Amino acid sequence: MAITISLSLLLLLIFLSTFSSISYSQYPPSIAGNWKLLQSSLGISAMHMQVLPGDKLLVFDRTDFGPSNISLPAGHCRQDPSDLALTTDCTAHSILLDLPSLSLRPLSILTDTWCSSGSLLPNSSFFQSGGFNDGDHTIRLFTSDSDWSETSSYLSARRWYSTNQLLPDGRVIIIGGRRQFNYEFFPKDHIRPLTSFPFLDETRDGDAENNLYPFVHLLPDGTLFVFANTRVVLLDLSHNGYPLRHLPAIPDAVPRNYPSSGSSVLLPLRPPSHSPEILICGGAPRGSFQAALNGTFYPAARTCGRIYPLDQNPTWAMEEMPTARVMGDMVVLPTGDVLLVNGAAAGTAGWELARDPVTVPVLYNPNKPAGNRFGLMNRSPIPRLYHSSAVLDAYGRVLVGGSNPHVCYNFTNVMFPTELSLEAFHPPYLSASLDGLRPEVVAVWAGERGGGSGQVPATVVGYGEEMGVRFTVKGRKVGGEVVEVVVVVPAFGTHSFGMNQRVVVLEGGRDEQVAPYVYEVMVKAPPSPEVAPPGYYMMFVLHAGVPGRGLWVKIQRRDVIT
Repeated sequence: MAITISLSLLLLLIFLSTFSSISYSQYPPSIAGNWKLLQSSLGISAMHMQVLPGDKLLVFDRTDFGPSNISLPAGHCRQDPSDLALTTDCTAHSILLDLPSLSLRPLSILTDTWCSSGSLLPNSSFFQSGGFNDGDHTIRLFTSDSDWSETSSYLSARRWYSTNQLLPDGRVIIIGGRRQFNYEFFPKDHIRPLTSFPFLDETRDGDAENNLYPFVHLLPDGTLFVFANTRVVLLDLSHNGYPLRHLPAIPDAVPRNYPSSGSSVLLPLRPPSHSPEILICGGAPRGSFQAALNGTFYPAARTCGRIYPLDQNPTWAMEEMPTARVMGDMVVLPTGDVLLVNGAAAGTAGWELARDPVTVPVLYNPNKPAGNRFGLMNRSPIPRLYHSSAVLDAYGRVLVGGSNPHVCYNFTNVMFPTELSLEAFHPPYLSASLDGLRPEVVAVWAGERGGGSGQVPATVVGYGEEMGVRFTVKGRKVGGEVVEVVVVVPAFGTHSFGMNQRVVVLEGGRDEQVAPYVYEVMVKAPPSPEVAPPGYYMMFVLHAGVPGRGLWVKIQRRDVIT
């Protein structure tokens, strides 16, 4: 069956296949993605966001600024311990959004989650740590069918602006925080509850800091890539947590961590080697924070750096973005491209400390030659500055929310009002002109070919286990090796960093037709928990570079599968 190729489809296919032919250009609007307003108001500003299995979006802000714009159910109130008057607050500071229906449920969160950290656990619970005031030693757990549960005084140190990373054994490491040069684990290590990490002290720029929310990535050899300010160490937890290796500092000496907030991602891990590469973009020159406090807003950085941290002699490869950006969010897409969104072209993170919002997203293709990797997308009508966030969902969209550069919610007579809305950016691959190429998964199973029947919303597979995927293509399937299956960790987005963000390409991908318009492809689950930590992933099938809707799968050790 032939496909009638429209002009918009032809333009989009040219865009997807010859991205390198245009450098730093604005693509025609029809192929540069589009924005949709999902909610004009969530009732709270989306400082922190996490997509959960079952296509739920968990959002929370902070509790110490007074009432939000959404009430708790009748009779549910809290008293703010940071308020000397002990004002009763009957509004919600967290919500759960059902993405298919866009129905919203206010949640009760009691302690202060301002500038905290989080990770999705292998059992699908969301683990959240730290914050401010009464929340800085608190941990919280959330499941979609319940509400928050909180345990005060659990953490061994104050965790404000710290970073979480899920580990191969299912534990979470919690690193740093304001004036915290150490790390700890959840569940708690009672023998060694706190481990010193002097690297975080060495990378602190006095009162400007520039080492908060360090960038942490789990590498496929089990070590941790830790970046703070301009410097990198590889942390080996199997050797009493000593830095295994110091890597070269990023060459331009521009700080990249809060408040000079750049962003960092682990680029997709591909078989058979799963060689890791890190991309870091944006930031603010040293001195930007102090200058902004005095009313001078330095231009943000426009540089990016890439490094293979496990190479024998790692070196940084530097390049420039089309626009300067601080407080940008980087989201790795199922295609392996990276979307840069949100932020400002001048100033730094902090209350009222940025100017010149950057509302044009940039799409970065890491596989094209240097100098031809960036493309400008369609502009959002909404500035997203300090305390904004962005995460990928199973529809392949990038959910974008937040922005509150004020101490309290402020909607009038300010340069950048508090933003309560939630948008979705639809990357070019979601164009309706590509629907004839878009795969739709109808079955997923573990084991040999032909084992599935009927749509399976989630499945459980062991490391290295063969997995089958059956899918349909509405139009003509393109011949050749054009099918790819990837799994994506749903990141915890806050303060320009997607904690735990990870894309793993599955080995295999040769498909065969089993019925008209119906195909099967056999792939292998990731080989180890170092490559893909245990837990829930969004699985996408890509045909001719076009992803279908993601399904939830759980990856874990065979000997613990239930």
